[in-house]
Amino acid sequence: MVQVDPIKAFSDNYIWALKKEDKVWVVDPGQAEPVFDYLEQTATTLAGILITHHHWDHTNGVEALLQTFKNIPVYGPENSPFEGISHKLNESDEITVADTKFKIISTPGHTLDHICYMNDAFCFTGDTLFSAGCGRLFEGDPEMMWHSLEKFSSYSDETKIYCTHEYTVANLNFAKTVEPENKILKKHLEEVQTLVAQNIPSLPTNFALERAINPFLRTSLPNTLKHLPKHLIQEQSNNWQKFAALRAWKDEF
Repeated sequence: MVQVDPIKAFSDNYIWALKKEDKVWVVDPGQAEPVFDYLEQTATTLAGILITHHHWDHTNGVEALLQTFKNIPVYGPENSPFEGISHKLNESDEITVADTKFKIISTPGHTLDHICYMNDAFCFTGDTLFSAGCGRLFEGDPEMMWHSLEKFSSYSDETKIYCTHEYTVANLNFAKTVEPENKILKKHLEEVQTLVAQNIPSLPTNFALERAINPFLRTSLPNTLKHLPKHLIQEQSNNWQKFAALRAWKDEF
């Protein structure tokens, strides 16, 4: 059974480590030093790297890691501007790391090259889907991101979600403003505040919880935009337009 451990990086990043016996694969190593520390502490060897998108805080550690662990595979999106990828991936490709099979889904929106690594047990969503939130639209548009998020709808409630940032408290504070009557959301915010105060990760989350608390997965529900500020009201005949209004609200929150 593969073990997934968080490696903390920068102020709020997680580099996820997939550990199988004495081999480790890391997801989005924005820094090399925390990975080297983890490998030393666990007496393991780096066997490969998975990249979700090109942003520096997900890729800056790759070069240093490759200087020590030469010729290991670096998986990532084929259309990525990041040049350190050796094994380029597209929608519906499959890879096996740590004796675990992952399907690739293309999730443009946060960036145009964003991909996620998915299976029924757990998935690595980078900056596309956060707990109680989603990524800011730096390169894509709202319709694109909405369709990317829709791809998660086929995954079971039990599937664990490993995203790359500890944004949960801030996201829940926004979600509480969107749905102040949501009791599950309020309870989870209290639980997460306790965890974060003890320096314990709020992640992973799972789709059952996210479908109950994440406004960006709930935009098609009748009351999600009930409290939308008046200046953001626009045509909302399509679900992606409702998502666009919600994302604009979050951007100025």
